[in-house]
Amino acid sequence: MAVEAALAGVDLVDVVLQAGHDWGTIDDVIEVFTDQPGPAILLGAAAGGAFGAALGALPAFIFTGFLVLAGVAGGNLVGVGFGPVFGPHISFAGGAAAAAYASKNGLMESGFDYHNGKDIGFALGSRPDILAVGALFGVFGILGEQLLRNLAVPTDPIAIMVVISAFAHRAVFGYSILGTVSSKAKGRFDMGPFEREEMRAESESLVTDGEKSTSERLAVEPWLPNMYKWSHVASIGLVAGAAASYAGWQVSTVAYGGAAAPAVFLGFGFSAATLLFLNLGVDRIPVTHHMTLPGATACFAALASGDAIIAGVDPIVAVAIGAVFGMIGALIGEAGQRIFYAHGSTHVDPPAFAIFISISLIWVLAVAGVFATSVWVPGGL
Repeated sequence: MAVEAALAGVDLVDVVLQAGHDWGTIDDVIEVFTDQPGPAILLGAAAGGAFGAALGALPAFIFTGFLVLAGVAGGNLVGVGFGPVFGPHISFAGGAAAAAYASKNGLMESGFDYHNGKDIGFALGSRPDILAVGALFGVFGILGEQLLRNLAVPTDPIAIMVVISAFAHRAVFGYSILGTVSSKAKGRFDMGPFEREEMRAESESLVTDGEKSTSERLAVEPWLPNMYKWSHVASIGLVAGAAASYAGWQVSTVAYGGAAAPAVFLGFGFSAATLLFLNLGVDRIPVTHHMTLPGATACFAALASGDAIIAGVDPIVAVAIGAVFGMIGALIGEAGQRIFYAHGSTHVDPPAFAIFISISLIWVLAVAGVFATSVWVPGGL
């Protein structure tokens, strides 16, 4: 597969995750918001953030998954799924910010086991102030994402903005930005207090959620109670990375003449869509989009031919590489949840944290000559 073929056959304007590999300038950023449809993008982002607040961050993200799947199947909807209304940096981030606001002000009391600010599956309805919070963070998301994208910062601009937005809503609404480690835990990576069902001490003064006092909160609140052991996380990462890699390669050869995009996003769309079952309360549904996206991206990077250490490899080798990067994404996500989520009071998204780091790693490997291309990742190559 030639490097050019990896990006062939796709409208780079309409597919949001596609970006040129040339470095951008601040003029490129200004042009986005001053030329048409720039003002409409801001309005769309405000509406998308409010949409995420109304439905809840997780249901809004599930919509993203279905739109991406529809786009891979045809119809050029991948760009809509990642765009200014339904993109995770807009609707998901807006919903997460709205939950942080609503929980602090006692407006949700959802019965969630953890602090209500982490209940991203809870629909917040039509209250105007909650919608306004979602809208403001939707605009924040599009401004940051377009800045990063048009400067060609070498990462996933959507994923990193989901993380930045989460830190921003913690700061704005008075939560600890990094979270407060309980006296019951030996450090940020210690999940033992959760396993022992230990509660926080009353002296650990935290922002309440209108429903639980500090002493009624678990000392450690792991992101996925059924999926935090390192061996389990690594195992599902290998599986998800391999599945996304093979399925993406299969679709690319059957439907896109070997082109990486949009087939590279098939696994991500599937992972996001399966969260419908998690939102419906089905036990033990794994969260895997931070495994499938880096896995498939690494797979297509290995398939591309060119002057690189790993280039034009046999598909079985590429799928194996995708499995490894699925595991890398999984492990980074688990590290992120232990650092930022388990000890905090609002949702800092472990998958977004894992995606922007693992995708940046693929770019670094392309620059170093290990891969011939970083496929869809922006940045001067």
